[in-house]
Amino acid sequence: MTRAWRRRFARVHFTGLLLWAVVACAGAGWLVHARLQQLREAFETDARIVHRLLSQRVVQHDAVMATLALLQPPEPGATPDAARATEEATAASPLPRLPSVYPQILSVLQRPAGGAWPTALQPPLAAAEAASRQSGHAEMALPDLPAGRYHLVLASTPASYALQIDLRMTIPRDEWPMAMDSSPVRVTLAQGGTAFVVQPGRTEPGRWGLGWSYGFHKLLAAPSQPLDVVAQRHVGLRELPWLGMLGWCVLTAALWAAGRALWRQRIARQRAEELLRLGQVARLNTLGELAAGMAHELNQPLTALLSSTQAAQRLLADDPPDLETAQTAMARAVEQARRASTVVGRLRRLVERPDLSAQAQPLHLATALQDVLHLLEPELAQRAIAAEVTVAPDLAPVLAEPVALQQIIHNLLMNAMQAMEQVPPAERRLTLRLSARDGTRIALSVRDHGPGVPPEAREHLFEPFYTTRSGGLGLGLTLCESLAQAMGASLELAPAAPGNAAAQRGAEFVLVLPAAPGTPAAAPPSPQP
Repeated sequence: MTRAWRRRFARVHFTGLLLWAVVACAGAGWLVHARLQQLREAFETDARIVHRLLSQRVVQHDAVMATLALLQPPEPGATPDAARATEEATAASPLPRLPSVYPQILSVLQRPAGGAWPTALQPPLAAAEAASRQSGHAEMALPDLPAGRYHLVLASTPASYALQIDLRMTIPRDEWPMAMDSSPVRVTLAQGGTAFVVQPGRTEPGRWGLGWSYGFHKLLAAPSQPLDVVAQRHVGLRELPWLGMLGWCVLTAALWAAGRALWRQRIARQRAEELLRLGQVARLNTLGELAAGMAHELNQPLTALLSSTQAAQRLLADDPPDLETAQTAMARAVEQARRASTVVGRLRRLVERPDLSAQAQPLHLATALQDVLHLLEPELAQRAIAAEVTVAPDLAPVLAEPVALQQIIHNLLMNAMQAMEQVPPAERRLTLRLSARDGTRIALSVRDHGPGVPPEAREHLFEPFYTTRSGGLGLGLTLCESLAQAMGASLELAPAAPGNAAAQRGAEFVLVLPAAPGTPAAAPPSPQP
């Protein structure tokens, strides 16, 4: 693979890899977002259910207090019927059985008319009673939230009541929406900086302090018991959908690998199609070269036949037993010979290669060379041939016909590869050098390290049908030379390199093309390492 194609492949590979990374990260991010959204919705739903259940329970406390207020002892001065009715209601009241009916009510205290609360509880209960009398609803007293207890005082006339509430028994465990022992959600009832832990949960961040935290705060629905329901949830990294993200990355990687394989297959198909096109063009050009050679070869004997027949005609004209018949026969021969010459001349004009200079256009010789190297990459790899390309800096474009230039380079490289089949693989080196000549021409040097060209063959190498290879037609170099001349270029065999036998090994062909007019002159080639 040439350097340009390696750069192109690396660029496409890097772009595809970057695109895969973006798609994989975007998909993984969406999975994380969906998972966090799902956890948040579940958390908020559970928190609202917890708030509703706890509110229902504390509202029951207000209902109990209201019931106790209705079971008042008879007021002094009440009528006998009212006093008797109150005594009957008191006798039938469930007051003594309240703790057994409502387990969260630990005790019931009553301050009779003119009496007082128990001495130890007198100040806070009296204050709560005063506040209840002012607000019109029960008030909390003696809150001990870490222990989960408080008193609920309702001022009434003539007697006031107080309930001692145990929050632990207030929790409706049978209707609780979460597993209280294992759920990561922490639920507390808070007031004044203290809190009763309803559900411990987990609020600690992960090992590296990373994660997401959710929170829920809402007061209970009973104004008499303004406890804040606080729910907290911390989502750690281990709760992310790692398996789903891994599956998504594997899926996108598989798609990227499949796309990369398809792209490689497409490149291989394009290379095969281009080689097929080159082969077809080469066959057509070879056929034209063959027809031109045959026409050239046949035209000479036909011309000689014409001259001999005309001479015979003149001789026969001097010896006449039957001069009239001989003259007629010879006239027919001359006529047929001229006709054959005309046909051969017409065939030669038909197969003559058109002038390619009119189709020439500015081209970058290095790009054309890289394209051919890319096409021949499998052959180079199969023959274990290392191609060394040296390009002089600031080379100007050349003026050439693209297909003809590509065919010349292709033939030169194929000849070099076939020549190096005769040497060990370790010695197979193909040296390609692009340089400027005189500021108006660009040269492409193709040097192989094969057995080289014998001295006796150097003068005949570009003659038609001359070949040093068994099975060769001897038209390849002739065709390349003809194509080069048609473009205003030249192709030559470089002289043997002076020096030892190792330095003289191989053959070097130099294709010299004109630089495109109107382009900056090429700088002299810089020394290459």
